[in-house]
Amino acid sequence: MYLCTLLGMKIIGKDCSIRPCVATIGSFDGVHLGHRFVIRQVVEQARSEGLEAVVVTFANHPLQVLRKSFVPQMLSPEEEKVSLLKETGIDKIVVIEFTRDLSVLSAREFMRSVLKEQIGVKTLLVGYDNHFGHDCKGYSDYVEYGKELDIKVMDIAPFSPAEGCRALSSTAIRNALLTGDIKTANALLGYSYFLQGSVVRGFQNGRRLGYPTANMQVNSLKLIPENGVYLVRSDMGFGMLNIGTRPTLHNGTERSIEVHLFDFQDDLYDTTMRIEILHHLRKEREFGSLEALKRQLAEDERECRALILSLYIYNMYD
Repeated sequence: MYLCTLLGMKIIGKDCSIRPCVATIGSFDGVHLGHRFVIRQVVEQARSEGLEAVVVTFANHPLQVLRKSFVPQMLSPEEEKVSLLKETGIDKIVVIEFTRDLSVLSAREFMRSVLKEQIGVKTLLVGYDNHFGHDCKGYSDYVEYGKELDIKVMDIAPFSPAEGCRALSSTAIRNALLTGDIKTANALLGYSYFLQGSVVRGFQNGRRLGYPTANMQVNSLKLIPENGVYLVRSDMGFGMLNIGTRPTLHNGTERSIEVHLFDFQDDLYDTTMRIEILHHLRKEREFGSLEALKRQLAEDERECRALILSLYIYNMYD
């Protein structure tokens, strides 16, 4: 896919031309199962009309513009979101920078000046809870504006999450991650939540304890799960992740993301690393001594390796 900038927007697709299209619009944070359900409908409708299928999304959170002190906790910052959207079969991704000028547009003006004139939308698919424009209009209003602007507006059937899962939304996934409920978060995402970033030098405490770690520096907007110990997987194999402030080691209050990869010896400094979070083992806590911490790390490793074995057995017979 190519990336180009046109009319102040990033366009990711096989080319940078603006053609009549079927589109949907939203933040798509996390590109979870519900988002993919919507995008499948966009692709199917586009194929039936012989048009391109387009996702329109935003590079930044609107509150970053409207409230300068706001720091979002994103499931997928822009680069990650675009990468996830590319996997959906969509023809083009249009990424708009949310600005103060954009924030004052009414829904009708946004449909006219942005969706119709700049992106070429002929059919717009929206969900029952989809809202855009500063006047916060709803579906029936979009239908009326569409009639004026020659944009067919269609509604999207609501997505039903798997039995036993809570309501599907980016907010529900954030809440699950913030309480260490990786199982629910991954079920709602449809993939394993991941962290990616550069490996930087840390305090070297893990090496002294017999568990050398790669200290990751991730996008400051990325949501970091609850402090604790997790089973993770990377391109270099499985390992265990500690998120927290290392209370036993008294290294201060700054949060760190440290990964110990099993049976791995190479130097990872200054490389980029991506880890998928598979299972929450325990919360972070302070131990009475380094020896007690070492014993717990050994127990964490045993639990992780047992989980890895169970994953292999499950995949073998699945």
